[in-house]
Amino acid sequence: MTPTTPAPTPAHPALAAIEDAIRRHTGSAFRIASQHEIRGGSIHVALRIDDDVGSRYFVKLGEASRLPMFEAEADGLAAIASSASFRTPAVIACEADDTHAFLVLEWLELRPVTTAADGARCAEALVRLHRDTREHFGWPRDNFIGSTPQRNGHQANWARFVVDQRLRPQFELARANGYGGDLHRQGERLLDRVPALFLDYRPSASLLHGDLWHGNAAMLADGTPVIFDPAVHRGDRESDLAMSELFGGFPSSFYAEYRKAWPLHEDYEQRKMLYSLYHVLNHLNLFGKGYLREAMRLATRLNEELARRAD
Repeated sequence: MTPTTPAPTPAHPALAAIEDAIRRHTGSAFRIASQHEIRGGSIHVALRIDDDVGSRYFVKLGEASRLPMFEAEADGLAAIASSASFRTPAVIACEADDTHAFLVLEWLELRPVTTAADGARCAEALVRLHRDTREHFGWPRDNFIGSTPQRNGHQANWARFVVDQRLRPQFELARANGYGGDLHRQGERLLDRVPALFLDYRPSASLLHGDLWHGNAAMLADGTPVIFDPAVHRGDRESDLAMSELFGGFPSSFYAEYRKAWPLHEDYEQRKMLYSLYHVLNHLNLFGKGYLREAMRLATRLNEELARRAD
């Protein structure tokens, strides 16, 4: 389920349980004949497993305590699949024993999103995903952004949701991780001012991927767009687009086609910084000091912009 070439790997102790789960959930006589580690993940062990008659699955493995992460991922994939937007890998099994947890997914042969046509198809699918709206922001369950817990309590006010369930927890975690000082002071100023970014903008509670960078999107051979590794919730569609821009990688046609189908509000560029800050703070908390300068830059620019608005 990844364009990365798998490498042969020694048998994992959880393979017997995985094989049993696949047999139970598919009603097949699946027997693992080979397994290959998939490179590129930073949280879990990822494997491609094959039998000797052509069946193949993608497996994420971790300690038993990781089961809630896998359950949240399975929930998000099912939600996106039900939206008739992107293709997602089907969930085969999600289980744990005393030692290991695992998520078994359909194996998909994928290629990167590279061409103008790819970008346009992804945009069309993203518009369909975002057109799936409800009354409240949030999600029925909390989930994860990377390995960081992500709160999703239902809320009617999006600005309060962003402050209470996105930015404040990340700033608090950054302070606990030793990144207080100027960053904390900028954060305290910003949290009081966030509602000013939504005075003339009332977003719909769209179904969001939640972690939409180019590494979580791909194409099938027939041109069908695929997304995976979601952090699903309902929120402002601009936040998905902001994340997609943060690390680059999507063709320009992706943004052009999206804006053509559903134009963005004129103040998107200011809110883009807000949504980017959430992910940069999360990367600071997950990966360390290399993201501190960018977190400070975004928080400072937002405070300066909001101070100008108040004048």
